[in-house]
Amino acid sequence: MVASNLALLLARRGHQVTLVDLDTGGANLHILFGLLHPPATLTDFLDRRCPTIQAVAQPIPLCTSLSLIPGTGETLASANLQHAKKKRLIQHLRKLAADVIVVDVGAGTHYHTLDFFLSADLYLTVATPDPTSVLDLYRFIKLAAIRKVLSAFLARDPVSEALTTKDFHSVEEVLEAVGATYETGRHRAEATLATFKPFMILNRMGKGSKVNTLHLQQMVKHYIGAELQILGQIPDDEAVEQSIHHYLPVVEYAPQAQASLSLQHIVANIERELAMFCRSS
Repeated sequence: MVASNLALLLARRGHQVTLVDLDTGGANLHILFGLLHPPATLTDFLDRRCPTIQAVAQPIPLCTSLSLIPGTGETLASANLQHAKKKRLIQHLRKLAADVIVVDVGAGTHYHTLDFFLSADLYLTVATPDPTSVLDLYRFIKLAAIRKVLSAFLARDPVSEALTTKDFHSVEEVLEAVGATYETGRHRAEATLATFKPFMILNRMGKGSKVNTLHLQQMVKHYIGAELQILGQIPDDEAVEQSIHHYLPVVEYAPQAQASLSLQHIVANIERELAMFCRSS
């Protein structure tokens, strides 16, 4: 829901946007746009029936600046990508002709999910006020940070392969391990970690909902070494459920609904962060 609405709003604000469904175990973004039977999906690209990923992109009638690459997951093979296919997929994503690529990676902490997440320029996470959701978000950010640091080493030399056999429980364990493996390992790892700046969107916030965002930010800073920034909150709004039943993003179905107004505010914040990123790149 969040990905589809953010993509549509970004497109309507003048960006050429491609929305990509990389939830390989449960792709459903096409449903939210009423595209019940897409003529091509990521499976066609992965199985080389389509030569490029751009050929899979489907235009969205709601906005000429938005296209959708429907996801895969219809078979066990497509839901569990081989490493070579994942690498090829990420390489082709970087070549897409778009100003902004919005990627929905789905839930979970599988290596594929983490690698898709870390291939982005802006790391957006979504949580509801439920304690379990907040805990899952913290766990995801921790594992993404560990994966990011390890990835900076694993492709460099054979010695680093020893790191892949260890099951790290914290970022500090990783820093200590790379420091013991490389002379400048810890310094390089900390420099890599400094580029990891996740953002959080709180979804389905009810009148009595409370999330101690300050405590969460302090935990992420202390135990992970990253700055967690809040992009905004989306209220629990019945217009969202109604929009899904009508196969439309809520910003199209009910543009003045509270959820739609909140999403517009979040998109403005995302545009600000994108501008800052482009200036610093």
